[in-house]
Amino acid sequence: MSKIAFSWDLLEKSLIIDVRSEIEFEKGHIPGAINIPILNTEERKIVGTSFKQNGQKYAILKGLELSGPHLSKRLKLAVKLAENSENIVVHCWRGGMRSGFFTYLMEFFGLRVSVLIGGYKSYRKHVQETFDRPYNIAILGGMTGSGKTHILDELEKTTAFCIDLEKLAHHRGSSFGALGMEPQPSQEQFENNLAQQLITIGKNTLWLEDESRTIGAKIIPEGIWNQMREAPHYFLDSSFEERLDQIMVDYGDFSIDELKICTLRIAKRLGPQHAKKAIEFLDNNEVKNAFSIALNYYDKAYSYHKEINPLGEKITIDCPSKNYTEIANFLVNITNGK
Repeated sequence: MSKIAFSWDLLEKSLIIDVRSEIEFEKGHIPGAINIPILNTEERKIVGTSFKQNGQKYAILKGLELSGPHLSKRLKLAVKLAENSENIVVHCWRGGMRSGFFTYLMEFFGLRVSVLIGGYKSYRKHVQETFDRPYNIAILGGMTGSGKTHILDELEKTTAFCIDLEKLAHHRGSSFGALGMEPQPSQEQFENNLAQQLITIGKNTLWLEDESRTIGAKIIPEGIWNQMREAPHYFLDSSFEERLDQIMVDYGDFSIDELKICTLRIAKRLGPQHAKKAIEFLDNNEVKNAFSIALNYYDKAYSYHKEINPLGEKITIDCPSKNYTEIANFLVNITNGK
């Protein structure tokens, strides 16, 4: 049985088979890995209980008893996936019994397979180390409704390197941020997906949107967060009315009921009178007026956030128009010294 140490290059050229249970996989996994559990979530729980009560040998027998009827189906799936893959890597939590057993089955079938040394645990160590590497970060800032996400989208079409933290977190950060988004990933998976993008950056300028430490329920890793706080800050200077128009574009098509739920989440922060007025506007389908109340609150929250979490050097970018392509090209040029 061959073993292989983790490297980021390994992921690009290998079929990764994760033989942990579904619940372990859902909590966090290597991006692109295929889950073929030796023991499903319930079976693993039974084996764990057997191990505690009767020891390892009895637990092994119990595991074989439970997994036996399903091994043929699971092996067939692995073989089918391996048809077009020259490099096959199997892992469990620590590169131990589960991955070793499944690798034995695949090798017995005639496939060349490697076990990942240290398993998923080793991979997670590399993920955490990724956040402590130094990056050449540039922060795209601006008050709510400045179009930061749209400009990041345009930056991605240029030679710039961007990571959309909100896209990775499946949340736009505000009380309205979950609207139209998929459920948020686990914290562990958010970190795994972020690390997967960071390894491609090298010494290039990395554009990130100015964020709070938390995006919905996801937390930006400390190493990246600390670098974001010290990075130069390109502030989009847009008027209140321009930003209100952008919010209408981004959120105006959602149902009144959805908008009311989001507004009620910040009712205490808006204050009783403002919250009541915003709900009345929504009830009367005066969505822009309701957003105006919320935007006033978010402007104050943004200013307070900058007082307690100041950024690096501030470079103000005048935005006389909403041509996000032009703004993105301008940002690329000034960061490249043109």
